[in-house]
Amino acid sequence: MFEKIALVGIGLIGSSLARVIRREGLARHVAISTRSAATLARAQELGLGSSYTTDAKEAVRDADLVIVSVPVGSSGAVAEEIAPALKKGAILTDVGSTKASVIAQMQPYVPDGVHFIPGHPLAGTEKSGPDAGFADLFDNRWCIFTPLPDTDPEALERLSEFWRRCGANIDTMDPQHHDMTLAIVSHLPHIIAYNIVGTADDLQSVTKSEVIKYSASGFRDFTRLAASDPTMWRDVCLHNKDAILEMLSRFSEDLASLQRAIRWGDGEKLFDLFTRTRAVRRSIIEAGQDIDVPDFGRQAVEHPAKS
Repeated sequence: MFEKIALVGIGLIGSSLARVIRREGLARHVAISTRSAATLARAQELGLGSSYTTDAKEAVRDADLVIVSVPVGSSGAVAEEIAPALKKGAILTDVGSTKASVIAQMQPYVPDGVHFIPGHPLAGTEKSGPDAGFADLFDNRWCIFTPLPDTDPEALERLSEFWRRCGANIDTMDPQHHDMTLAIVSHLPHIIAYNIVGTADDLQSVTKSEVIKYSASGFRDFTRLAASDPTMWRDVCLHNKDAILEMLSRFSEDLASLQRAIRWGDGEKLFDLFTRTRAVRRSIIEAGQDIDVPDFGRQAVEHPAKS
């Protein structure tokens, strides 16, 4: 699809893209750039790209598609750095999970003639780095675009087709709506998980060894979320603050209501809540956004059955 694709950042998303680009033959040349020399060396050892450099400007030079895969707080600095080297007609996109902030950071630096199309693939695991990626990461997951008012339809369709060939489904949203949606389906669950695991770690009456030894599936699954990249999630909290605080407020109100039901022995209210939430889980499975096996299906992905 492209003569040259530049991947700026080679963590879980970037390295998964590199693998699926190679598998599907989506580019003749894949240029990989990251600030860490050690990470870059590992990407080269894994054979993820065609060229490797710590100079992002060099990586994006003459690229037809540039995908920025860095923590959202670094988006503006990266855009400023690479802007002089972007060629006219190139598509510039990102994979950040906050969109209004990324647009505000990156758009001022986008040169005339470059198609800036913010994006967000809703795919990931708790692991990070170039070893963490796998080519099937985007299969049947959603990639959401938040196009700007003057976005070129042909460029949007070309980028959409790229992500389809990576296995993803495509949708578009207003940036603010995206950020509110992701605040409830992704950001708030991670924040709650970090908080629960932190509470368990701080408990004086239960030792750390007991927390680990007796972890039932509920706590274990929280620890998977709480093991996600700290830099990425720090930036998400700082760059989607308003939407996250709105969802935290709603959650706190609902939690207080649940607390009252437990305190006053309101079994009917508890049963109603648990029945409604169970139906949501079943709907997610039916929509193909998860599979009904332990560990959210991660074992199936990481350790596929041998034929």
